[in-house]
Amino acid sequence: MNLIHSLIPAFNRAPVVSSGHREEDLGPTVQPHYEIKEADEAFGLTVTLPGVTKENLEITAEADSLRIVGKRAWSRPKDWSVIYRETTDANFLLELDHDNAIDTDKVHAELRDGVLRLSLPKAEAIKPRRIEVA
Repeated sequence: MNLIHSLIPAFNRAPVVSSGHREEDLGPTVQPHYEIKEADEAFGLTVTLPGVTKENLEITAEADSLRIVGKRAWSRPKDWSVIYRETTDANFLLELDHDNAIDTDKVHAELRDGVLRLSLPKAEAIKPRRIEVA
């Protein structure tokens, strides 16, 4: 199986304890749109998180999973009536399993204009190596 196929969302909705937060504390959540690309040295993950600021973003990288929680900081202006909205007020939750394919000590993240970009360096054990034949 290709490693990129092992990076699939975890659909387990049971309460999860991570960094002192329980999933129920988030209220209703939605899975954000995301895209994964694979290069020789790293995976690239792009996640769309409209309305989320750096202060309201929590990224947890563990040995076999990556968890992204984005809480929206937007509040409706007084006397404002909604005609149409493309998104809900729900918080974002994305959980990806990676089978120890990522070097969690070297993960780099950048949030700009509601788009989160992560560089997920591959663990040394899964990088391609040239083997000399004796």
